[in-house]
Amino acid sequence: MKVLIAGGAGFIGSFLCEYYCQRGEEVICLDSLITGSKENIEHLLSQRNFTFIRADISQPLPRLPEGVGLVFNLASPASPVDYYRYPIQTLRSGSAGTENLLLFALSQQKAPFILASTSEVYGDPKVHPQKESYWGNVNPIGKRSVYDESKRYAEAITMAYYRQFGLPIGIARIFNTYGPRMRPADGRAVPNFISQALAGLPVTVYGDGTQTRSLCYVSDLVEGLAALAQKVCDCFRENGKERKAFLVNLGNPEEVAIIELAKLIISLCHSKSEIIFQPLPDDDPARRCPDIREAKRVLDWEPKVSLKEGLKRTIDWFRRQDGKV
Repeated sequence: MKVLIAGGAGFIGSFLCEYYCQRGEEVICLDSLITGSKENIEHLLSQRNFTFIRADISQPLPRLPEGVGLVFNLASPASPVDYYRYPIQTLRSGSAGTENLLLFALSQQKAPFILASTSEVYGDPKVHPQKESYWGNVNPIGKRSVYDESKRYAEAITMAYYRQFGLPIGIARIFNTYGPRMRPADGRAVPNFISQALAGLPVTVYGDGTQTRSLCYVSDLVEGLAALAQKVCDCFRENGKERKAFLVNLGNPEEVAIIELAKLIISLCHSKSEIIFQPLPDDDPARRCPDIREAKRVLDWEPKVSLKEGLKRTIDWFRRQDGKV
């Protein structure tokens, strides 16, 4: 099967490319490289079943191979540092970019389409934990809205293509994910804390650190995305004209306070870094935790890698990168 992965040179996308290459599928990776990196897919470039095409999905797509059987859309800046730097590109990626990929999926005899959405569609939630039926609490004109609203629009247009054209679709609302290949200057808590702790610098916590996150290791997340894709594909083949749409949260339901995460990372890095506090950014969610009962029921999926084990693997990777400098 040919699998098109937009955003395939990004953090999560590169692991997804790797996943399907290892299973012998023919992988076509699209990425504009504004936040993705060729280093993430360098080990795949020599493989016969992997093709990299540099392209911005918000522009007219280049000529792509025919016979694609599965389309993933992971193409978007995903960290606050990136979507603050590229606000217009973020909005265009979620809007025009998503529709370009939906049109391509339609042209491939209605290839199943998987949208990587985000827990940010819930905003600063008033419901806890967050389940798929919750509509969210999003500031539509705040600084973070370029990402939040781009993903909410991407979900809406994906559902519209399902309802109007019968395109088989799956939407994954991805909660905080971490692991190797995150950039040190990513702006998110895990790479920030690890980079600072390994360098012996003060570890910066925003607010008082009582805000929570739920952290899913990247290999677990990729298995969840693949399970969702398989479910959509199987349903499409089995039901013919009766195509279903699937919406699931993917993340780790174990909550951790940011201050406790900082302390754990300092300990695992064997660092003497102190913790310092800075003002909380606007619209920063106070609590973030997925209800994954739907993913368990529909996909038989739940994360396996513990926070401590995942952080050890991630810290080891960051240490190896320091050795390359």
